Amino acid sequence: MRLEENISDFRDVRIGTRGIEVEYRDDGAIIVKPDVEPIENYPRCLTDRLEYWADKTPDQVLVARRDEDGNWRKLSYAQVLGSVKKIAQNLLQRDLSQERPIVILSGNSIEHLLMALAAMYVGIPYAPISPAYSLVSTDYAKLKHILDLLTPGLVMVDEGAKFAKAITATLRDDCEYVAVDTGGIDVAVTAFESLQQADDTAEVEDANQAITSDTIAKFLFTSGSTSMPKGVINTQRMLCVNQAMIQSTFQFLADEPPVLVDWLPWNHTFGGNHNVGIVIHNGGSLYIDDGKPAPGLIEQTIRNLKEISTNIYFNVPKGFEILAQRIAEDDELRETFFKDLKILFFAGAGMSQHVWDALDEQAIRTLGKKVAMLSGWGATETAPSALFTFIEGCRSGVVGTPLPGVTMKLVPVDEKLELRVAAPSVTPGYWRQEDTTRKAFDEEGFYCTGDALKFIDATDPQRGFAFDGRIQEDFKLDSGTWVSVGALRPKVILHCAPYVKDVVITGHDRSYVGALVFVDYESCRRLANLPEGVSLTEVTNHPKVRETFQSFLNELAAEGSGSSNRIRRLVLLDQEAQIDAHEITDKGSINQRAVLTNRADIVDDMYSSEPSPRVLLI
Repeated sequence: MRLEENISDFRDVRIGTRGIEVEYRDDGAIIVKPDVEPIENYPRCLTDRLEYWADKTPDQVLVARRDEDGNWRKLSYAQVLGSVKKIAQNLLQRDLSQERPIVILSGNSIEHLLMALAAMYVGIPYAPISPAYSLVSTDYAKLKHILDLLTPGLVMVDEGAKFAKAITATLRDDCEYVAVDTGGIDVAVTAFESLQQADDTAEVEDANQAITSDTIAKFLFTSGSTSMPKGVINTQRMLCVNQAMIQSTFQFLADEPPVLVDWLPWNHTFGGNHNVGIVIHNGGSLYIDDGKPAPGLIEQTIRNLKEISTNIYFNVPKGFEILAQRIAEDDELRETFFKDLKILFFAGAGMSQHVWDALDEQAIRTLGKKVAMLSGWGATETAPSALFTFIEGCRSGVVGTPLPGVTMKLVPVDEKLELRVAAPSVTPGYWRQEDTTRKAFDEEGFYCTGDALKFIDATDPQRGFAFDGRIQEDFKLDSGTWVSVGALRPKVILHCAPYVKDVVITGHDRSYVGALVFVDYESCRRLANLPEGVSLTEVTNHPKVRETFQSFLNELAAEGSGSSNRIRRLVLLDQEAQIDAHEITDKGSINQRAVLTNRADIVDDMYSSEPSPRVLLI
């Protein structure tokens, strides 16, 4: 949204508002709090909300997913609660605890949700693990690391045959294996269906009543700038108070329960905590989308969105980019998509203005008004939501103001302000990693995020904050000039849209700035008019692609105002980022440090006096 626009331009929706209180300390730190009281009233545990809605609206659809025939398989709140208690009874018969938790290797599914809720119902932590660690990785190093760290008592998969190699490579003698489809596994395996056979007893209710807000609900694994994932402890308090915080902004959810069509993976905090939590906390319905914004899968998403009218829709910017194109071409999709829609919400990266404008145009075409696009800031360690934007002034890069109960501390680091957060929704630490936990918090107990924020307008703090990159990604040129990667990287991505997937900025201790570009294969293939299935090397070497990026490089260089923001050389990478080399996380974000280390020869070529032909020069 552009700042001059008026809220009356948007479809009416009940959104909470708040200001902030700002304290400037003598040491340079800035303390920021919302001007509303912290939230004191929130559930003891997430499954209390499941029971509440199973009593109040027992027939309401909680979760649905298409079966093999393409029909929606739906479970109501009452049905889910009934299955959860049966599974919970069976779980109590096993030697499971926070020392021997449940691990779920598969992606989003009804069975995944039932197992997760059953575990939480009786206080057994579980850990949803990225399927990429089992299905994409070839050395299984990250999966082995996670299993060694957790020492699970039970591992669950959906299709046994898909996960057979990963299970064999990481087999644990003291662990039970459960599968929805048991075929194709050479080890002893328990059928998931058998866990739904027992009737629950008083033992289940006793275990449920023993849960407190400090009980560990789950472990979520996040990859930092180093190699192996860290196990973030998620307590019941984190999940429940964060949902109350979210509802303080999305107030319309108290009037109409959310209806979600959602693909975002549950092993990430956005999909698994934020979105699943919104549904259960507010008595809504979750339609599991087996599609995603990728070739061969987006059609499933389109089919689902043609059938189900959502009132709140979450996605990453790439997903919105593809969706905007399809909405403009398909009137049936456009009408269904905007029919009940109150809020759009993006996270994970900056949104290109042309995508934003396209969505606004189609909303106006359908409704006569725009639909508000919101965003915010959050992390796995913050459950996740800590800041939200409002309708007024929301644009790419803006993260808003803190939610009720969240205290921000902005600490000067070099030339930036590092965001640190204290709230009841912040993790107590990393599982079995005391040194890592200790380093993650400062002397006042604030979680040190490593992200930098800046005032949108230092003379008017009420306008909130914008993202200002990662502290550790920034570097100095050999002249001593700082390069702000957080500002430069999205500038390159947005300028080169839609032909760029991601960018790594180079130049540490060098004389000028360069860029390693991971191209968007499909967009560049179509630009070059190449057939499907050609190699990435053929795409990046095609004259039309190189000419286009040469133009981009010249334009970016012309826009630069100095050595810190003028890109002088660029390389189109002909090899995708590698998960086993720690260059990419399971959610697709780039580890800049690992890419620069692994591709040091390309960087050296870029800065040589006579670079190879693959290097584009201004």
